[in-house]
Amino acid sequence: MTFLEKLKTKDIQFCVIGLGYVGLPLAVEVAKVDIHVTGIEIDPEKVEKINRGENYIGDVKDDDLKAVVAKGLITATTDFSVIKNMDVVSICVPTPLNKLKDPDMSFITSALEEIKQYMHKDLVVILESTTYPGTTREYMLPHLEKSGLTCGKDFFLAFSPERVDPGNPVYLTKNTPKVLGGVTPLGTEHAKAIYEQIFDEIVIVSTAEAAEMTKLLENTFRMINIGMVNELAIMCDRLGVDAWEVIDAADTKPFGFMKFYPGPGLGGHCIPIDPHYLSWKMKTLNYKTKFIDLAAEINTSMPEYVVQTLMEGMNMHGKALKGSNILILGMAYKNDIDDLRESPAFDVYKLLEDRGATVCYHDPYCPKLDWNNSYVESMPLTKKLLKSMDAVMITTAHKDVDYQFVVDHANLIIDSRNATKDLKNTEGKVLRMGGGRVLEN
Repeated sequence: MTFLEKLKTKDIQFCVIGLGYVGLPLAVEVAKVDIHVTGIEIDPEKVEKINRGENYIGDVKDDDLKAVVAKGLITATTDFSVIKNMDVVSICVPTPLNKLKDPDMSFITSALEEIKQYMHKDLVVILESTTYPGTTREYMLPHLEKSGLTCGKDFFLAFSPERVDPGNPVYLTKNTPKVLGGVTPLGTEHAKAIYEQIFDEIVIVSTAEAAEMTKLLENTFRMINIGMVNELAIMCDRLGVDAWEVIDAADTKPFGFMKFYPGPGLGGHCIPIDPHYLSWKMKTLNYKTKFIDLAAEINTSMPEYVVQTLMEGMNMHGKALKGSNILILGMAYKNDIDDLRESPAFDVYKLLEDRGATVCYHDPYCPKLDWNNSYVESMPLTKKLLKSMDAVMITTAHKDVDYQFVVDHANLIIDSRNATKDLKNTEGKVLRMGGGRVLEN
């Protein structure tokens, strides 16, 4: 029986390699349509948690995971040999950058080496991990064909980028349109046949390269526009204009404008990293990605800028940064989630310590941090704590933090997220990044 014939009765075995922010939500959605999922995860602690029905990803509902585990629709393992019994393998492993901002393909390579050992006829392989254009065809295809099987005839290969937006209450894994492009037409057909069982909408593009480029465009667009408003904030601080007011006013235009806000830098797995895949690829073709490089330069300078703003505020209060006590308010990379990946708050933390400050933090979503090979715990946000700090740095604006309480009891606040806008008693106490203060040239 062929894969497409088996799919009609949902008598197929689906495998997800990597059970993190992308893989676990995907696995749960597959199981919710009564297709059995085997999750392969190299972290044995995560395997044990999943098999007990214990959730560790914010975008997965606890009850959803418990339900599909209880029905036997999801099992997790560290054993890659299960691939020999699978019909579909979806690769959801990390794709970081190395210190030179070049793609680190080690996780994909490791997955491919394991898949290759257990390849069989009719296997459908789908890469979800974000990467540079050409990865699926130029990198994955040769690896997998070393098994002796031919792509498009014996097995099928496609790329379908993850589009996870952690903490988004509206667009989740199932109802976010799924872009899909195969290495061969039959690769597209087979991947579409399975994914249309799971997702509300499938968007077919002509090639795997088009699908890869689509994801990079989405995040490069955001990265460049965030870089633009970050520079706007710096300019407005020099001009004495409130950047946040300007952005909100521009947003009233019903066409030709999309709102982005400045901040202390870029965070999350995608936006700070994905554009560099495109930049790296174009360097191999002797082309310089000018917009990407310029936006990256601005965005990576923002932690330094907010620390300079802090130093300016402390000077106004007659204090030096060295030897001071600083509270960082918010370590997650965005509000109302526990995701710490690439958070600019870590850069701020290090810059402050490097300048001789004693730093602590409060984040209701991140009770403990791995910092300098030891664990640091979130401090309770009390009146006593705030009064004992020389300054508070707001790096993430969690909605359930009482910012009026912070303003009332803190000595000095540097607000990089506009969290204190319209609050009382901020005069002489709060410096909002991009808020219109005039800086010396």
